Amino acid sequence: MYGEYLRVTPDELARSIADPVWGRQLADSVIEAEFVEEPAEPRNYGTDKSWHGLQYLLQRAGFPLDIVTGEQSFVEKLENWDELEGSEVDWGAGPPGYLTPEQVKLAAELLARTPFEKLIEGVEPAELIREHIYPQVWDRPGQLEQLGHHYDYLPAYFAAAARAGDAVICWIA
Repeated sequence: MYGEYLRVTPDELARSIADPVWGRQLADSVIEAEFVEEPAEPRNYGTDKSWHGLQYLLQRAGFPLDIVTGEQSFVEKLENWDELEGSEVDWGAGPPGYLTPEQVKLAAELLARTPFEKLIEGVEPAELIREHIYPQVWDRPGQLEQLGHHYDYLPAYFAAAARAGDAVICWIA
């Protein structure tokens, strides 16, 4: 399972919520285009298997927003998600979530003030094992620090989204 992000305009977010098949096609086209030619400020970013570890560390530190799976879910806005699940729409491990442009702006401000070192302060790998944080690799040397590789990009990603007035769709693929 991999954590994924997609920066979208407010109009693209509204259309993606109303038509998750269209939203997934948009995500796929952006991912494909950025695989070929990476822009200076990408619309897509993935945290690989680090998503759950990052979510745990952020929650543990009292981060007020869920920037990993989103503050709102598509299901909250789309009553027939169960009918769509398994059909043409495949966002991965359940429906995506999202952050509004206002929430993205707040996340960008908070991430800019939260260095990774602060998140892992006092954290031992055994804690992540005990909490069943995916993937269960925390007993291997350097795995906790590996989360920093993905976290360190998030402030710039959210800052770019905030500057553009974008929302962010989050999902676990």
